[in-house]
Amino acid sequence: MIALLQRCDEANVTVRGEVIGNIQRGLLALIGIEHNDTEAKAKRLAKRLIDYRIFADNNGKMNLSVRDIGGGILLVPQFTLTAKTDKGTRPGFTNTAVPKEGQRLFNVVVDETRDLHPDVHVGRFGAEMKVTLVNDGPVTFWLQV
Repeated sequence: MIALLQRCDEANVTVRGEVIGNIQRGLLALIGIEHNDTEAKAKRLAKRLIDYRIFADNNGKMNLSVRDIGGGILLVPQFTLTAKTDKGTRPGFTNTAVPKEGQRLFNVVVDETRDLHPDVHVGRFGAEMKVTLVNDGPVTFWLQV
């Protein structure tokens, strides 16, 4: 399971022109589900998202989590994160979970994150989405569990 975390000042996701998720300061997390992922991995990823310390403290060090700053979290499913890109000029998706299982595990990440944090917004699995963010830093991390 993969999360591409981006610290942001604001982010939103739209489907067919309708904003379905919108946050101010916090994390945009693009989530990729692989074929061998489990519920345990989904729950571990959610916990890591909440506790990952990428916000500056009073000394300018990355010591604060999204929970510490009271920020928002925008979770967006993105199957292309799981692409195999080591050969050729076209991505392969043999590592990607089948859609039904991907959606189930994405929902586990969402539910677990919402259990741990009050301000969670979500993209729509399988939809054509437009994601906008103002990346703060820029600060971007690749988490894999």
